[in-house]
Amino acid sequence: MPTYQYACTECDHRFEAVQSFSEDSLTECPKCTGRLRKLFNAVGIVFKGSGFYRTDSRSSNSSSSATSSSSSSSSSSSSDSSSSSSTAAAAAS
Repeated sequence: MPTYQYACTECDHRFEAVQSFSEDSLTECPKCTGRLRKLFNAVGIVFKGSGFYRTDSRSSNSSSSATSSSSSSSSSSSSDSSSSSSTAAAAAS
């Protein structure tokens, strides 16, 4: 169950309460019976590394399309290098 932080708007009493999601928020300060407000903080968890993004674990279909696109780019680069070597040979003669 989550822990919520509350602060009284009148006496500034701060405390934590463990409540289920279905319970209503607390509204009355236990010290002075003043009005309560919920305190919100930054998220205390950060996901780092691989495996947390949609692109980290793809099915085999998308990985095969990635290899086919990389093989087509490598074939075009090999044809570029062969044409540049033939141009260099023609320039040398």
